[in-house]
Amino acid sequence: MSQEFKYIVRIADKDLPGDQNLPYALARIKGVGVNTAMAICRYLGLSPYTKLGTLSADQIKKIDELVRDLTKINPPQWFVNRPRDPFTGEDRHLVGSELIIAVKSDIEFLKKIKCWRGIRHALGLKVRGQCTRTTGRTGITVGVKRRKK
Repeated sequence: MSQEFKYIVRIADKDLPGDQNLPYALARIKGVGVNTAMAICRYLGLSPYTKLGTLSADQIKKIDELVRDLTKINPPQWFVNRPRDPFTGEDRHLVGSELIIAVKSDIEFLKKIKCWRGIRHALGLKVRGQCTRTTGRTGITVGVKRRKK
């Protein structure tokens, strides 16, 4: 190996540690899990045990392109994190700040149309049907006074 080891590698606007194995380093990117990273490794023919810092600049560029647009590897619909996008209708896989913005805009849309989930979000309550009688309380805690003997 004539190239030097890179301790920090930048992929998808995120600094990743070069001393970690490829799937676990890529999983630090928001929207990319270990399974997604393994799919990228398989598509590019890279060993999952390869340290991220040992890759060449060309390989890092290919990984960056695939992370930003995962639909190039033609994954099944259940594999992407935004199947049937409500605005475009196509399957998309968002990463990083795009994912954060999309989730926030979805919640704002739910609040705007005043559906049940939107109302729960607006009130700051639990959205997915959990019980709220004892858990999820906010505010100060009130102690119980001990009875005099």
